[in-house]
Amino acid sequence: MEVLGVRVRLNAPEQEVLVLLNEHDGPRSLPIVVGPHEAVAIATVQAGMPMPRPGTHDLLLACLEATDVRVHQVAITELREGTFIAEIVLTNGRRVDSRASDAIAVGLRAGVAVWCEDTVLDEAAVVLDVDEDDREHVHLTGTLGADEAEERVAEFRSFLDSVEPGDFSDEDEQS
Repeated sequence: MEVLGVRVRLNAPEQEVLVLLNEHDGPRSLPIVVGPHEAVAIATVQAGMPMPRPGTHDLLLACLEATDVRVHQVAITELREGTFIAEIVLTNGRRVDSRASDAIAVGLRAGVAVWCEDTVLDEAAVVLDVDEDDREHVHLTGTLGADEAEERVAEFRSFLDSVEPGDFSDEDEQS
């Protein structure tokens, strides 16, 4: 799967944050609802933004490296009662249970493949019609009319123009 990026679903009651995965060799995409902190962790690594201090995902990778173990791949293995179940597959053959959002953030930092079970894709994937001239211009086929899709894309672009990474931080969180 290719991690397309973090998106905000504006029509949700509380503007759900999604990470969007796309099949390498097929038309399906997998939207996964994530928390704002996980969204920032994924978006910052995708944007190549260096962090002044290691975050939790960086710390995990450093601990693994200190024990001569690496991340081999990330696997989204199951959809259980609306929750995506993932595993971080290590080079020593062990598999570590993980939230999908954390597994994706670790996988991106480790530079490894994100893999998804076909049964999960069969159950939860959607088909997106992506304009190749503008990969950010996405129409949800089969669920929205063209005008409504255009309106939602415009709303999302407006949101992206105004959002800052600090908008996703918890004001009560301390360093």
